[in-house]
Amino acid sequence: MPAPTAAPRNWLTDIPVLLVAVVWGSSYLATKEITTSDTVIALLLIRFLIALPPLGIAARRALRRLTAGELRGGVGLGLILTVIFLLETYGVVHTSATNAGLIISLTMIFTPLAEAVLTRTRPRRSFLAAAGVSVLGVALLTQSGGFTAPSFGDLLMLLAAIARTANVLVMHRLPAVKNTDDGALTFVQLGTAVVAFAVFTPFSGETPWQLAGSFSGGQWLNVVYLSLMCTLFAFFVQLWAVRRSSPSRVSLLLGTEPLWAAVVGVAIGGDRLGVVGIIGGVLVLAGTTWGRQVAEPAEQPQPASAATPLTAAER
Repeated sequence: MPAPTAAPRNWLTDIPVLLVAVVWGSSYLATKEITTSDTVIALLLIRFLIALPPLGIAARRALRRLTAGELRGGVGLGLILTVIFLLETYGVVHTSATNAGLIISLTMIFTPLAEAVLTRTRPRRSFLAAAGVSVLGVALLTQSGGFTAPSFGDLLMLLAAIARTANVLVMHRLPAVKNTDDGALTFVQLGTAVVAFAVFTPFSGETPWQLAGSFSGGQWLNVVYLSLMCTLFAFFVQLWAVRRSSPSRVSLLLGTEPLWAAVVGVAIGGDRLGVVGIIGGVLVLAGTTWGRQVAEPAEQPQPASAATPLTAAER
């Protein structure tokens, strides 16, 4: 019977997504240590170029089977991915980590609202309340460092939150890629972003080879971590999970990212949270746990053969 196996199946999807939130939370510190406004595009190009070869080797057979429609769908998702990385990286450079963590968490609210508009359904009030508790937790968590006046970087982070929402919804609903191999699709996305960053490089300040030559050993470790964990692993898992779960569920788990950013900041970066920050962290965990439980009844369990929709019209 499918019902008894629903919870284990959900957790098998949720745990990798939660790990993505952890590595993305750690990426704030890693990025800030090696990036300036003149090196954003050069760093992104290096970061993605490192991630492409191992992914290409792993997905080489699936890449040969890609159809023209799947390729076009992957390119479209890659362009959205490019926009997300540009907005987030420039945003982190031009605003405080406190503001960045608070604003990007709005993806938790944007996604269920946008999904409700697309499906013409009213989101559950209990789900919105759970997301609200999480956002309140993020606010308290980030307020512990002091909230600064809104800036251009804040606007970029707001646009990044909107772009993240679009990315999740498009991946979940795009008919052309509903049966595409995860590795092959991720390769096309990252490859599209590499081409875009290469086109932007001549107009972006420092060149990739100049930046690469200036890195120390420790900075290269940061770059490799950003490439393999925060890019290759994270986006492969997000693509895999969002097609096996709901966009709202995935976004809620990814919404714990600011919490993990604070944990990494305290443990490695020497930040101090205080009582307000600790309360905020507890609320983030409580809100995301509640949201999972609220979303779970609406997600009817399916047999393994029906893990993805059978027709394009259902996407």
